[in-house]
Amino acid sequence: MKAREMVRLDLRGVKCPLNWARAKVRLEQMARGEVLDLTLDDPRGARDIPGAAEAEGYVILESSARDGVFHLRIER
Repeated sequence: MKAREMVRLDLRGVKCPLNWARAKVRLEQMARGEVLDLTLDDPRGARDIPGAAEAEGYVILESSARDGVFHLRIER
């Protein structure tokens, strides 16, 4: 099985809802099955993006936080 392609997007310093808007644009450019690895430092975005992504039909593979930095992995 081929490893899934990973696309990284660093949104540190970008506040909600702009961070979701940028992530959504990037997800729409990706192929089905690719994974977006998001890094952000906005707690509101980290809380809201998973629900928004799932509402759009994307799959949240991972959500973690460490030292005020949040990581989300979203499958297209």
